[in-house]
Amino acid sequence: MKSLITQTTFHGLPAIQVRTADGAEATVSLFGGQVLHWQPAGGRPWLYLSEQSAFDGKHAIRGGVPVCFPQFAAQGDLPRHGLVRTRPWRLIDQREVDKQVMLTLGIDSDDDTLALWPHLFALELTINIGGARLDMELEITNTGPDAFGFSAALHTYLRVGEVEMAELHGLKGLRYADACDGGTIKTDPMDMLRVDDPVDRIYADARRPLLLDDSGRHLQIEKENFPDVVVWNPWEAGAAALADLPDRDFRRMLCVEAAATAPIMLAADAQWWGRQSLIVGD
Repeated sequence: MKSLITQTTFHGLPAIQVRTADGAEATVSLFGGQVLHWQPAGGRPWLYLSEQSAFDGKHAIRGGVPVCFPQFAAQGDLPRHGLVRTRPWRLIDQREVDKQVMLTLGIDSDDDTLALWPHLFALELTINIGGARLDMELEITNTGPDAFGFSAALHTYLRVGEVEMAELHGLKGLRYADACDGGTIKTDPMDMLRVDDPVDRIYADARRPLLLDDSGRHLQIEKENFPDVVVWNPWEAGAAALADLPDRDFRRMLCVEAAATAPIMLAADAQWWGRQSLIVGD
């Protein structure tokens, strides 16, 4: 059996649907260059997607894996999370290798981005889908004559059965900035993180793999070259304040993001890359 790769629309937006030869599934939106759905072979979906997202080709899609560049969150003068999650990407390549599907998407600077941020860039997002894993690699190229600084993230919304029961392991002993406490720097003393209040943390220099235990099903979260991990859940009041998130859906999602939140300097003609892997465990 061969893998199926279909160019289609999803809620009216151009998208690519994938079903690999071994039964894994994914939906990737060309608006925002965003993985919206991933279901490993023989398993259940692992990405959260809000049913109240606008899907209007103007506003960011709430869920999946948005790409943040060249700004993380509101840490600058650009639109929140930067310039590329609300713009059209293009499909550069698609292929099947050993029952897995690899898609490469791209986006370049243009007059609209230059009006907001005066730097030339080219981004490629390579997505590998197959079996029990989803791999995403973001490559950033400075195509202009001058160096620039950027931050970036793969803003991953994970689907959980009940966030208060989910356990995130691997953060013990790491220092983090707590945005829910004015950015205070703290050290995590806990063997696992359980969410029972709003959480908005940037864990710096978080190099080791994480493990999410979602009431007995397990997901290993690995990354390369992204120095930080961001953990976010808006909780009840925060969800109610977001028009594109159902009030109760804070219980169904937990953002665990591969990120580079401090500016990275990129010389002219230079490249930077960062990778995130989601791997289903026993």
